[in-house]
Amino acid sequence: MAALWRRARPPAAPGLCRTLRALSGKNEYDLLVIGGGSGGLACAKEAAQFGRKVAVLDYVEPSPQGTAWGLGGTCVNVGCIPKKLMHQAALLGSAIKDAQRYGWNISQPVQHTWSVMAQGVQNYVKSLNWGHRVQLQEKKVKYFNIKGSFSDPHTVRGLTKAGKEIVVTADNIVIATGGRPKYPMHVSGALEYGITSDDLFWLKKSPGKTLVVGASYVSLECAGFLTGIGLDTTVMMRSVPLRGFDQATRVYKKKHICFTSQQQMASLVTEHMESYGTKFLKRCFPTKVQKLENDRLQVTWKNADLDTEETDSFNTVMWAVGRAPDTKTLNLETIGVKTNSETGKIIVDASEATSVPHIYAVGDITEGRPELTPTAIAAGKLLAQRLFGQSSELMDYDNVPTTVFTPLEYGCVGLSEEAAVQRHGSDNIEVYHAYYKPLEFTVAERDATQCYMKMVCLREREQRILGLHFIGPNAGEVIQGFALGIKCGATYPQMMKTVGIHPTCAEEVTKLHITKRSGLDATVTGC
Repeated sequence: MAALWRRARPPAAPGLCRTLRALSGKNEYDLLVIGGGSGGLACAKEAAQFGRKVAVLDYVEPSPQGTAWGLGGTCVNVGCIPKKLMHQAALLGSAIKDAQRYGWNISQPVQHTWSVMAQGVQNYVKSLNWGHRVQLQEKKVKYFNIKGSFSDPHTVRGLTKAGKEIVVTADNIVIATGGRPKYPMHVSGALEYGITSDDLFWLKKSPGKTLVVGASYVSLECAGFLTGIGLDTTVMMRSVPLRGFDQATRVYKKKHICFTSQQQMASLVTEHMESYGTKFLKRCFPTKVQKLENDRLQVTWKNADLDTEETDSFNTVMWAVGRAPDTKTLNLETIGVKTNSETGKIIVDASEATSVPHIYAVGDITEGRPELTPTAIAAGKLLAQRLFGQSSELMDYDNVPTTVFTPLEYGCVGLSEEAAVQRHGSDNIEVYHAYYKPLEFTVAERDATQCYMKMVCLREREQRILGLHFIGPNAGEVIQGFALGIKCGATYPQMMKTVGIHPTCAEEVTKLHITKRSGLDATVTGC
C-alpha cells in the first residue's frame, strides 16, 4: 500500500507552523477529518468533490489482545461487513439441513472449518481497506496514519510510527473517531483473558466453546452465528435483550388460544435463538475470569434470581457490554469541545456543529445519534455539502431503518410500540400484527413460532404508519423497501391498497388486518 503514496515532506517545527499560519492567516487544509471510518471518509470524499483541500487522519489503537486493522473503521473491519459474512456462513449451515428435506443427498456429518471462513472474510475486508486508500488518492485527499490530538482549535498534532511529529492545520475539522467496545473493568480477569468484537473476526483459530456476555445486538448477532457454525455458545444477560429496540407487550398463541403476556417483542429473537441451540444465562452477571492449567477460562458469575454463585469453563469469553466513544486522547477539553459527562459523547446541534465554531462531529461519537453506519455516511456527506456546496439540508434522523442479524433477523423502522404510546397515548395508537410462516419453512418443517410482524399506526382516520417491525428471514431486505413508504408518510389504507408479491414474507405486511386491541388470533392461515 505504501507504494501508492508519495513520501511526505519533513514536517515543520510546531512553533514554525504556528508562526507561518499567524503570518499568512491561512491554514494548510480546508477540511481535516479525524477518523477513517464510514462517516469520516464519506465527509472527506464529498468535500474533495468540491475541489477543497482535504486531509484524513486515522490510526487504529490495537485492542488489549493486540488486534489491529486497516482503513475503513468499525463497520468495514470489525462490524457490519465481517458480521454479515459470518452470519451468512451460519445461514448456509441451516440451509444444508433444510436441503435434505428438499431432496438433496448430503453426506454426514457436515463440518465447518473456521480458518477457511475467517481467511475468506479477512481477505475481503483487506480488499476494502485497499479500496479506501485508492479512493482517497484518486480524490487527492491526503491520508495521515497517525494518532492525533488538538493543540488548538485549528491544529492537530501526532507522531508517526517513526516518532516524527506531524502538525496539521485546517479551517474546518470534523471528528469522526467512532467507538470501541467496553471492558467490565470491575470483573477480575476481564481485560487479561477476554476478547471483544474487535478481536473475534480476526481470530485465526476457532473460538471453541464461547461465553458471550451482554444483551446488546452485538452480543446476540455474534452468539447467533457462532451457534450456527456449530460452536457451543452461551449468552449471559444481566437485563433485557436488545435494549432500545421494541420491548412492548405482545400477544402470543398457545394451543390456538391467545394470551396476553409481559414478554417483550425483542424476546422473540432470543426465544428463537434458544430453540436454535444458543444457551442463555438470564439475570446473571460475571464476577471473575480465571485461566486454568488446560488454558480454558473458568468464569464465575452471580445468579440474581437464585442468589447463587455458579461457574463453568470456556475456551473463549467475549465481552459485548456496550461501546464507548473513542475521544479520550483528542484533548477536547483543552479546546472547549463539550461532551456528555456520563457517556463521553460529543454534544452537537442539528448541523453536527460542536460547541467550538468550525469543529464538527459525526457518527457514533455524537450524543443522541443512532450508532449506525448509513446515518454516519449520510450525515458526513450532508455536512460537507453544507460547508462547501452551498447546501442547507440537515440530516433527518427520524424513521431510520435497521436490522439485527440474528439467526432469525429482526428489522424495524420508525417508532417502537411503546415509544408511539408514550408520544401519542395508547388510545390513539392502533397496532396491526400477524404470526406467519415463511413458505420455505414448510417443506423443511422448520418452526415458525417467532416469525412475527407488527405495524404501529395512528388511530385517526388517515392512520399514518409510525413504525414497522418484522422478525423473519431476510428482514433487512424486507424493511428497506417499506422504509421508503414510511419516510414518505405512508398510511395504513395505502398499505392495504399495495399489491403484495406472492409468495413472499413481505407480502404479509400488505395484508395485516388483525389488531392487538381486538384480542383475535393473529395467525396467518392459508396462502
